[in-house]
Amino acid sequence: MSNFQIYSRYYDLLYKDKDYAAEVAYVVKILKGQNKNISSLIELGSGTGNHAAHFCTSGLKVFGVERSVEMVEEAKKKNIPNYYPEVGDITTFKTPQKTDAVISLFHVISYLTDNEQLIKCFSATRESLNPNGIFLFDVWYTPAVYHLKPETRVKRLANEVLEIVRLAEPVIHPNENVVDVNYEVIIKEKSSGSANTILETHPMRHFSINEIKLLAALTGFEFVKAEEFFTANKPSEKTWGVCFVLRKK
Repeated sequence: MSNFQIYSRYYDLLYKDKDYAAEVAYVVKILKGQNKNISSLIELGSGTGNHAAHFCTSGLKVFGVERSVEMVEEAKKKNIPNYYPEVGDITTFKTPQKTDAVISLFHVISYLTDNEQLIKCFSATRESLNPNGIFLFDVWYTPAVYHLKPETRVKRLANEVLEIVRLAEPVIHPNENVVDVNYEVIIKEKSSGSANTILETHPMRHFSINEIKLLAALTGFEFVKAEEFFTANKPSEKTWGVCFVLRKK
């Protein structure tokens, strides 16, 4: 079984305490503040469809772009009305129709550590938007990364089938604005007692506000605002995740 196959099985368990409904309500409020008639959006890095389910419940048509075949299969099993997840690359994606907004949550944009990748993603996003369409995403925030510093963390979870222990150890690369998060995930099957161990490195890029403003200018977007994700507070050196809102010029 591949790492992605295993990962898709435990993903929903790992984030079962995440308040997807509240996060979606926060995002919808921002989007409708920019366009009260919004009817459709594209979600980049759509995972197993947990955010999409709530966006669809709020009346939006959602197209998902997700690189993992297994995660898309898990999403399709949920049979979410008005949700259309597809396997794709967020730097080169194309959708059947233009939409009113493109969103990317849970720091997906931070996985784009290369400048060329970022420009391709922003450019593909612009091409997929209707006139004055909105691009909303959250990323790791540079001032907080250097002030708070990533720490080694352990997470333990279980359900009726699996027991999971995840160790996350960060390595900071200050000249690249990147943090490598090295994961060791031990997944134990309760019925058989057998265990799988996954070793993964997730390079995560962090951004300043001026860096996003430059990217926006290079790719045909107007900078609208930046705020702490979910709270809407002004970003500070204690703000790990910042939500950016751009508008297609």
